[in-house]
Amino acid sequence: MAKRLTTQVLSFALVGGIGFVIDASVLTLLSTVCGVNVYLARVVSFGVASLGTWLLNRKHTFEQRSINDAAAGRQEYLRYMSIQVAGALINLGVFSSLVTIQPSLAQVPVIPLAAGSGIAMFFNFFGARYWIYRR
Repeated sequence: MAKRLTTQVLSFALVGGIGFVIDASVLTLLSTVCGVNVYLARVVSFGVASLGTWLLNRKHTFEQRSINDAAAGRQEYLRYMSIQVAGALINLGVFSSLVTIQPSLAQVPVIPLAAGSGIAMFFNFFGARYWIYRR
């Protein structure tokens, strides 16, 4: 059981890393290459990255728990997106709190971003494991 949990956490983290690359790539492409407003580009990049991580997590991280029925799959996706949005809000909250508490972190935003991402990742993982893919 502990080995399976560790494997799932590592797989989830790897998929999250892939999601980050998708997110950053789409955001950069839309905002700098295509000239789309950065906030609109961010909404689109979040959606694309979340779709990608949902597909990868259901195929690799939680494959034994995924549902292959189309209607159930849509419900699974809606639950996944609700967890992703909650995780994004946690990430933003941690980021904002750290920058408020320690303003010098605004000069190195990757530090509060990493802290927020790490905390949100665990929230997202346990939400996925015990709500989205519960069996």
